[in-house]
Amino acid sequence: MTANNGHTDHEAGWRFDNSYARLPDLFYARQNPVPVSAPKLVVLNERVAASLGLNAEALRGAGGAAVFAGNRVPEGALPLAQAYAGHQFGYLNMLGDGRAVLLGEQIAPSGQRFDIQLKGSGRTPYSRGGDGRAALGPMLREHIISEAMHALGIPTTRSLAVAATGNEIVRESLLPGAVLTRVAASHLRVGTFQFAAGRGTVDELRALADYAWERHYGDADEDGNRYLSLLREVIGRQAALLAKWQLVGFIHGVMNTDNMTISGETIDYGPCAFMDAYDPATVFSSIDRQGRYAYGNQPQIAAWNLARLAETLLPLLHPDEEQAIKLAEAAIGTFAELFRSHWFAGMRAKLGLFGEEPEDEALIDDLLVMMQKHRADYTNTFRSLTFDKPEETALSGTAGFDAWLERWQLRLGRQPETPEAAKRLMQDSNPAVIPRNHRVEEALAAAEAGDYGVMDRLLAALESPYDHAREREAYCALPEPSDRPYRTFCGT
Repeated sequence: MTANNGHTDHEAGWRFDNSYARLPDLFYARQNPVPVSAPKLVVLNERVAASLGLNAEALRGAGGAAVFAGNRVPEGALPLAQAYAGHQFGYLNMLGDGRAVLLGEQIAPSGQRFDIQLKGSGRTPYSRGGDGRAALGPMLREHIISEAMHALGIPTTRSLAVAATGNEIVRESLLPGAVLTRVAASHLRVGTFQFAAGRGTVDELRALADYAWERHYGDADEDGNRYLSLLREVIGRQAALLAKWQLVGFIHGVMNTDNMTISGETIDYGPCAFMDAYDPATVFSSIDRQGRYAYGNQPQIAAWNLARLAETLLPLLHPDEEQAIKLAEAAIGTFAELFRSHWFAGMRAKLGLFGEEPEDEALIDDLLVMMQKHRADYTNTFRSLTFDKPEETALSGTAGFDAWLERWQLRLGRQPETPEAAKRLMQDSNPAVIPRNHRVEEALAAAEAGDYGVMDRLLAALESPYDHAREREAYCALPEPSDRPYRTFCGT
């Protein structure tokens, strides 16, 4: 098949397989993306393209725009919309890709397979009342945040491209439409298993579980019970992921079970944001009025979601239901300690602490209590401690802070590692640059007005978050004080 710019799909580097389409029909509906009026490529992530074995030059022209906007299906792709369920704010719904189409799985030069999904590509059989479309701003937002997360070392889906459609979509106002090309280890979710358990047979559930195991955990030890091993592996990856979120102040905003992946990647960047002033009750999502998905609640919600996964696997864990429940409960019971271990290790690193001492937990907790009380900026507080500038924090001069600093210095002095090694550990563990909410909004507003330079400069700063170079200082600055809390929105 020849692209409009003269390049063939082979020259572009597409190498599709479609293993998900070989699952039972229950799990998907065949669906082509719906064409748009005027495809235009506005973002192409060349590094992601290269890692996938794609030729950026061949994708940059009209042919690439046609693929990324959904006007042309590349050779070897087999488009489909995936079915899944989800506990949304605690209530179970049968869902599915209402505005996304999986083109297939790109086989990278490494031999790994990656889902290539078009988000905002039109209505599907799972759309319900939606139009199946997405606005330019939210798609660029996902591009920015997912790339920032990757640079921070946090497992995440990636953004390969964003294409403008030339069509306006109706929300509270008319907005320019866009399609995002999302790359993922897979789009298997806790909600996929909930769908199988609710709508399928045990054989179909087993087919899904076997597929998930082979795709993501085939190198792990089955330990005599593949399905219990699958549950344990997912729990382990999610515990590590949630600790990484907490350590950088990331708030997902919509931790429904359909937004928790089996692979352990972060997915769905709708109402997410990064915390400025430290407060476990921080919520940004406009629809999370009860604070279910607040920063401090995220680990408990992850455990709750994983319990829902365990429930779906009961028929596979053991023929005797009572025994299956015991196995599931024991596995879920490990999450809290796994998370705690990852989180405390990360917090020690943020404070330059090697090894473990009994007082470390109190040292960490006491700092966070002071930070919350005085609304200290989460990222910049640790950054100031990294460079021995406690006077630059909101804690300077407050009751108890000098005593805390003395305890911290004594703890550092007791470890055999040098002060230089501790500082390097802190520099490697405390980002200088995160996607500050006001900077993201500034970039999106400029892009929607046709100026992509602001976003490009922000992305360049976000590429090296642990580079504490002076020229990045502007991206560390806090927003101007405002009477209006920052709010994010879902489903746009």
